[in-house]
Amino acid sequence: MVPYRVEKGEIRTPLTREPGDVVRGRAAVISRDAGNCLLCHAVADAGERFMGNLAPPLVGVGERLGAGKLRLRIVDSSRVNRATIMPAYYRVQGLNQVASAYRGQPILSAQQVEDVVAYLLALP
Repeated sequence: MVPYRVEKGEIRTPLTREPGDVVRGRAAVISRDAGNCLLCHAVADAGERFMGNLAPPLVGVGERLGAGKLRLRIVDSSRVNRATIMPAYYRVQGLNQVASAYRGQPILSAQQVEDVVAYLLALP
């Protein structure tokens, strides 16, 4: 796990030296095995049917929030909203009801977090 620091509601420093990749980020967002973002969010260019409308559409989210705020929401959205239903995709400590096979493992790797940030920043 790459350490990160939350400052003023965002994680300003990327988790990796390699820049995020939009194509890999898109794949993580629409993957049922990785991000599974379509379970709750509508993503206009996903080419996949989304399953729910529990969370806001991701159109324009990069412009509204910027990289640092997006990164925090992906790493640990409960830092923004304690009542969120969005999982912590990178935080592994202090979680409840995690299957033993997955304890101590993030849902997304540090690189995948950066890839998803890059993709979300690129959404119109």
